[in-house]
Amino acid sequence: MQQQIKACIFDLDGVIVDTAKYHFLAWRRLANELGFDFSAEQNEELKGVSRMGSLELILQWGGIELSEAEKHELADRKNEWYKEYLQDMSAADILEGVLPFLTELQSRNIRIGLGSASKNALTVIERIGLKDAFETIIDGNKATISKPDPQVFAMGAAELGVPSQECIVFEDAASGVQAALNGGFYAVGIGSPEHLGHAHLVIPHFIGWSFDAIAHAVMEAGQLSVN
Repeated sequence: MQQQIKACIFDLDGVIVDTAKYHFLAWRRLANELGFDFSAEQNEELKGVSRMGSLELILQWGGIELSEAEKHELADRKNEWYKEYLQDMSAADILEGVLPFLTELQSRNIRIGLGSASKNALTVIERIGLKDAFETIIDGNKATISKPDPQVFAMGAAELGVPSQECIVFEDAASGVQAALNGGFYAVGIGSPEHLGHAHLVIPHFIGWSFDAIAHAVMEAGQLSVN
């Protein structure tokens, strides 16, 4: 059964490495400068959303209206803070269980891609030493349509030369899971079933999970959803 899966495409933040905390710090710093705050629960809504999309949500929470020029200035300011936080990242920030799983995929000749809305994805991947692990990297500089549109994953699958129905997408955001489903991919949620229950499979992390076990589970779930 597992031979039918030929590629795996990974989101970055919250799947390969935890950069969500740095995004939260930077966005919250921006909100505080604008005179308000937002919670960690609200921050969940920003996962998988583009930079400008995230800013729009935050401004709504604060009841603030700005011109397009002002919005772009704020987005750039947040991004500079975020990049400052990233300077401290290293291989130690790779989430537990990820490296053994990637190694298993490589040994099985499963194609590996990255599909992230972040425009800083390449910087992060280079800092944690995983650039060579991915055959293709589709980030916010290449993809122009935000999740839940499947563009980022469709572009990754196309570059890998594998149809969506033979790919598993790994995501930690509800919008990312929906993007995978919208594109005809198998979707594995990394996190809580409360937020990601619409995925074919939800796991808390990669620890203890083999490629065979995941491939079997998602394809079985896919068949059930069809039937």
